[in-house]
Amino acid sequence: MVDLIEKTLTAGKAEDVVVLDLTGKTALADYLVVATGRSPRHVTALAEQVQMRLKKTGVPAQLEGEDVGDWVIVDAGDVIVHVFHPETRDLYRIEELWGGETPHRAK
Repeated sequence: MVDLIEKTLTAGKAEDVVVLDLTGKTALADYLVVATGRSPRHVTALAEQVQMRLKKTGVPAQLEGEDVGDWVIVDAGDVIVHVFHPETRDLYRIEELWGGETPHRAK
């Protein structure tokens, strides 16, 4: 599922895609995927593309924040995707909240 999400974000021209492995660190999710969109419309479109691709594979995914477009979350159960506008990502620095984790950056 993480590979599908990475490929979808990369195909949609997301920037700075990062995957954090949270296995055994929290009950919230096993993976956290963080990406940046260029504009509020791009952020929302990326999240909707991820949701649509997941649903096509039978994985239910819910969106939060799509009305604003600064930070949209795709909740796919074991994987949570955060798509940010650049300034919002810089403000929250969500990767740093998981302290010391070496992220996997998509190529």
